[in-house]
Amino acid sequence: MDTHTYKPASVFALVALLGLAACGDTLGEQALLGGAAGGGAAVAAGGDPLTGAAVGAAANVAYCQTYPERC
Repeated sequence: MDTHTYKPASVFALVALLGLAACGDTLGEQALLGGAAGGGAAVAAGGDPLTGAAVGAAANVAYCQTYPERC
């Protein structure tokens, strides 16, 4: 029987990416929360945390500004 094992970093990265949906009430909160989630996901995945934070912040702000009713 083949069983799957998940690395803790992969699980953390997935949770961090899903955390982008948390949004924030203001533009600053949206950027901060997205940056934190993106930076954390990048660290967990072994990537560059600054790039992850920038991408996370931009993605969260874009999402929240496009779909404010979902934030």
